[in-house]
Amino acid sequence: MTRTLVPWTASPTRLFEALRREMNELMDQFFGSENGSDLGLWFAPRVNVAETDTAFEVSVDLPGMKPEDFSVELKEGHLWITGERRQETEEKGKTYHRVERQYGRFQRVIPLPAAVNPDKIEAEYKDGVLRITLPKDESAQPKRIPVKT
Repeated sequence: MTRTLVPWTASPTRLFEALRREMNELMDQFFGSENGSDLGLWFAPRVNVAETDTAFEVSVDLPGMKPEDFSVELKEGHLWITGERRQETEEKGKTYHRVERQYGRFQRVIPLPAAVNPDKIEAEYKDGVLRITLPKDESAQPKRIPVKT
């Protein structure tokens, strides 16, 4: 049995150019284009997570939102921050030349590396920043061990 060899006519350069173009389109759909003209498909507020000996401290940027627009929950060792930023309605007589602000539903799930005391969690929302303090459970806090001489 013999087979006829078919020459490969596609140029490797054209193949890689097509792949590059498709990847750029995919990234623009997901993150938005570099010039900011397209919004990404998701909205994720920026988060800082810090740890001290006694607690975890989480800060979330939620400018322009009201406390009733989002919720904070502790589920199975994870901090869940969910909500929705609603898009402002367009006004008649206005022509938008650029729209960069992100809108839509969001969900941030932050795994906590140690047990926390759920009864002492505090959350404060001020000036567009949500600050959450999650005190560590006593079993997760460092213990100083005295050394005898």
